[in-house]
Parts: sequence; structure tokens; C-alpha cells
Amino acid sequence: MYNKVILVGNLTRDIELRYLQSGTAVGNTGIATNRKFKSANGEQKQEVMFIDITFFGRTAEIANQYLKKGSKVLVEGRLRLDSWEDQSGAKRSKHSVTVDSMQMLDSRGDNNQNSGYSQSTPVQNSYGKSAQTQSYSNPPAQPQQSTPPSIPEIDIDDDEIPF
Repeated sequence: MYNKVILVGNLTRDIELRYLQSGTAVGNTGIATNRKFKSANGEQKQEVMFIDITFFGRTAEIANQYLKKGSKVLVEGRLRLDSWEDQSGAKRSKHSVTVDSMQMLDSRGDNNQNSGYSQSTPVQNSYGKSAQTQSYSNPPAQPQQSTPPSIPEIDIDDDEIPF
């Protein structure tokens, strides 16, 4: 069987980061996606979908550090059915996505964070096959400098490097 979900959208809230007793980080948030289409009578319509997503491990920590409400992100993961009993005893359920990998799509300047470089960061959690990588490019408006620009330090363990 195959269970794969790919979503591109904006986060609906800041990431709620917590740690399990085992020390594994868990980050919960939501993503909003939209689809534009024409109705049967030719009218332009828009359908918005709100989906809960969960990050695990290092991906959760990176997402919590760099993403906030409104951040544009691409996530790949698997669909999960969460079931529980509410306070009145009624059975409830909802679908959510467990994120296997993500890619940040906003540039830092668009996100009102420390502008000065843009990022495209594919990241996979501890269940993924490869480690996170981060690429930076200097903004085009900066004048030429004789010293190389400083690149922010990234905390990556040697075990997370795939080669």
C-alpha cells in the first residue's frame, strides 16, 4: 500500500514544540492550502483546506526555529487518522499528516525575519533517509564586499550527513 501526501501552503499557527519522555521533539501546527477553479456557471471560486501537521525529531526543532504563522512551506508525509473520545463520550476522529520531509519556501525577508539571504531548505525527520541541507544566496541589492559574507552556523551532527 502507498500513503504519501504532498502539500504546499501557509502555516495557520506557530509551531507548538514539546518533547517526549524519550527526548524526541514533536512539533504540531496546521497548514492552509487553496485551490482555485471555475464553477459550472463559469464563476471563479476558491476552496481552502486546513490540515493539521506533525513534525518529529530534528525536523520539529528546525521548523520551530525557522517557521512561524504564515510561513510558506512544502511538506511531504503520510496521512493518519486520529481517533479519540471527547468529554461527552462521543467518538471523534480527524485526518492529519505526519511530516517526513519539508522545504521552506519563504525567503527570510518575506517572513519579516533577519533579511539578508533567502533559503530553500529540504529537511527530513529522524524517520527519513537523508539529512537536512540548507542553501543560502546573497541578496542582489548588496554591494560587492572584499570580505566574504558571513554564513549562519547550523547545528548538524555528523550522523545526519548522508555521505
